[in-house]
Amino acid sequence: MDIRIIGLLIGYLLGCFQTAYIVGKFIRKIDIRKFGSGNSGTTNAIRVLGWKLGAVTFFTDIFKAIIAVVIVKIIFDEPVYAYYAGLGVILGHVWPVFLKFKGGKGIASSIGVMLALEPILGLIMMVIMALAVILSKYVSLGSILMVIAIPFYLLLFRLNDTDGLELFVVGSMITIITLYKHMPNIKRLITGKETKIGHKKEVTVEVESTIET
Repeated sequence: MDIRIIGLLIGYLLGCFQTAYIVGKFIRKIDIRKFGSGNSGTTNAIRVLGWKLGAVTFFTDIFKAIIAVVIVKIIFDEPVYAYYAGLGVILGHVWPVFLKFKGGKGIASSIGVMLALEPILGLIMMVIMALAVILSKYVSLGSILMVIAIPFYLLLFRLNDTDGLELFVVGSMITIITLYKHMPNIKRLITGKETKIGHKKEVTVEVESTIET
C-alpha cells in the first residue's frame, strides 16, 4: 500500500474523533448535531454547550490534528506523507465514518495540522482569524480568511522544495474542503444575514439530521 494512503488513513481515523459530539454526549447528555446549526464543531459547541466546553472542543480538535501529523512524521520521516495525514484529519473531522459522515467544518483541525506541518503558517492563521473576528465580529469570516492563507503560503515558500507542488496541492485540498463546508456562511456573509459573535439567537431548537451548516 502506498505510504500516502497509509498517512491519509491514520489522519482520517484520528480526525473522526469528534470532540464536540463526545463532550455533548458525556457531559450534557445531548447530541450536539441536533441543536444549533447541527454542526459538531467549535462554533456550535460554544453556542450550545457554552464557552468552557467550546474551548475544550477547540483545543482538543487542534491537539488531535497535531498528534496525527506527528505520528506519521515519526513513522515515515517524510514531509509529504505528513501532509496526507493532515488532509486525512480534515476529511475525518468533516465526514466521520462513525457518525454517519456528519461532522464539523475542520477549522480547529486545520490550525492543528498547520501548527504541526508549518508552525509559522499555523501561527499566521491564528492571528488572521483572531484579527478578523475581533474587527468584523464574524467567526465564519475569520475561518474563511484563515484557510485561504494555506495555499498562498505554500505557493510562496514551499513550491521550490522537494515535492513542493504536491504539498501545495494537498494544502489546497484542505482549503477547498473547509471552504466547501462554509458555503452557507459565505452566502450569508454576501447577503448580510450571517450572525455576528455575541448576537443572541435561538439555539435550542432541534434540527433535522440532514442540515449541515
